[in-house]
Amino acid sequence: MWFYDSSFIILIPALIIAAWAQFKVSSTYNKYSKIRSINGYTGAQVARMLLDSSGLYDVPVEIINGKLTDNYDPQHRVMRLSQDVFYGTSVAAIGVAAHETGHAIQHKISYSPLTIRNSIVPVVNFSSNASWILFIVGIFFNSPQLMNIGILLFTAVVLFQLITLPVEFNASGRAIKILRDRNILYDEEISGAKAVLSAAAMTYVAAALTAIAQLLRLVVLSNRRND
Repeated sequence: MWFYDSSFIILIPALIIAAWAQFKVSSTYNKYSKIRSINGYTGAQVARMLLDSSGLYDVPVEIINGKLTDNYDPQHRVMRLSQDVFYGTSVAAIGVAAHETGHAIQHKISYSPLTIRNSIVPVVNFSSNASWILFIVGIFFNSPQLMNIGILLFTAVVLFQLITLPVEFNASGRAIKILRDRNILYDEEISGAKAVLSAAAMTYVAAALTAIAQLLRLVVLSNRRND
């Protein structure tokens, strides 16, 4: 099959980095989830304090199933924290809760990268599926036009992943600054929270690299068919 040919080697470095990033975030989170913060706040309490201090009184903090499924939903203006983070008093839980609060603050101030990312979500949702369908159909019918359209659509996925990077790094930066300035975490606790958020950020870097590698592979496959 075409997707098992030699061009697959383009993906290998990105897949290795992605696997390492997943291991890193899991191991780092597990390490610091066992370290209770000095103040003993739960993730939910920290999120509520930081939201309120930013004037986001109307943003609720809810529980969501799963592990590391924490997110801020800009469409419904709600923060969802996994059970471990919601009830957790660890350095990891507080770091994650503060990070999601960072996203809520970004939304409030219309942080440009977040605004751009949110605006292209519908396009990316369509492109991520349609790009592969059109590309495969283009190969089947030997149509360079369809393959090129598929590549163009997949470019939107790559752009989305790239725009996500400043959004995530900025949210983490905001989180660490607020936790330090408000004395919610101290010294080594701050270092632990940084480690957790830095590991989480690497998963987004890995996702961007994987998307870029996949785009390059599509271009190689298209050129090979057109030669």
